[in-house]
Amino acid sequence: MASLPIEILYGLYLGVLTGLVPALIAWLLGFGFKYFTGITIPGLGVVALGVAIAGLNGGLLALADPSLTGSANQLRLTIALLVVLMATLYAHGQGDKMGAALPKRISLRELTKRTLSADVVELVGGRGQVRISVAGDVGDVEGFPPLPASLREAIRTETWTFPADLPLVELESRVAAALRTDYDLTEVSVTLDERGRATVAAAPPTSGLSKHLESGQRAVSVDALVPMGAARGDDVVVWADGDRFEASLLGVVDEAPEDERSADLEPSQDATAEPTVAEPTAPRAAGGRARVTLATTRANATALLGADDVRLAVRSKGVRREFELVGLLKRAGNRFRRVTVREGSSIAGSTLGATAVRDAYDVAVLAVRQGGSWVIAPAGTQAVNAGDDLLVVGTKSDLDTFAGVVA
Repeated sequence: MASLPIEILYGLYLGVLTGLVPALIAWLLGFGFKYFTGITIPGLGVVALGVAIAGLNGGLLALADPSLTGSANQLRLTIALLVVLMATLYAHGQGDKMGAALPKRISLRELTKRTLSADVVELVGGRGQVRISVAGDVGDVEGFPPLPASLREAIRTETWTFPADLPLVELESRVAAALRTDYDLTEVSVTLDERGRATVAAAPPTSGLSKHLESGQRAVSVDALVPMGAARGDDVVVWADGDRFEASLLGVVDEAPEDERSADLEPSQDATAEPTVAEPTAPRAAGGRARVTLATTRANATALLGADDVRLAVRSKGVRREFELVGLLKRAGNRFRRVTVREGSSIAGSTLGATAVRDAYDVAVLAVRQGGSWVIAPAGTQAVNAGDDLLVVGTKSDLDTFAGVVA
């Protein structure tokens, strides 16, 4: 038997040599289970497996095995076994820690993600693009009202153009985002096949009262004295038993005489004539007592419910030229869209003037959002970076092309 220092060195050498593979397996088990399932394997089980892999008779029970305790190399084997135990336990702990800290960006869907078929890719300006269209009828989303026929047909005839190097998962999310933006849909489900054909199910826009309320507001209905012509959306001053506060008018129901209301509902004298349906318009007050719905703070809503005398005065909003501008643009066939500049885009890291967005893509950038704040009517020196949001206006085809460029 060699001297004690030599035996210790032999034991350390043997432990490191035989512990490499068990330590690697322990690290893989600790990392894999923690990363994919969030479960931590018990350290005792991993240590026992590591020692067994090292080939020392039956794992942890090797410490009491007669062939080890009675061997002339007892010291070096014991040290080697302890090295294997510590290396396995340490590797398992590090793998578990790394699996918990590493961002979970890998999913089964990404590992099996689908791609577009090569024969549907079009080369435009040296870049591959794909045209997405809706296949078949547009379905309804379970639990939501059905789509109106006109809206269903409008969605069915839509087409989009995107870069061809995007996976189908990303293309599906972009088509869904475009539908939500263009049609204000409540819910959208999009599934693409390898041919670029989209199967779409959608829910129509909601027009519930809560959609018109800002955070912290309450809606309350009361009988009030209302000026003639007041309609939904007006800002009003309310007097409720002497208290004065401001509110928004959400709805009005006139208390018109029954004969006046029924006069408009009489059937046509011509029995063969088709019944006419009036165009839906925002109800306007005829003046006098009416049932109104107001949006105001919680304290004011409580005061309104307990008031016996409620009166309204309409505040002036001035001339809304921006509404006229939006109407003119839409009548000319233009649309508005918000797009996000992605990393690697040809305009990222440049300015609006240098990229000549208007001349190159026939769209106008109305605003740029950087760091949570909007820059309205940006100048040509406005920098555009990855992650910025752009509010642009143009025709649908030009917007689709520009959206593919910023992506």
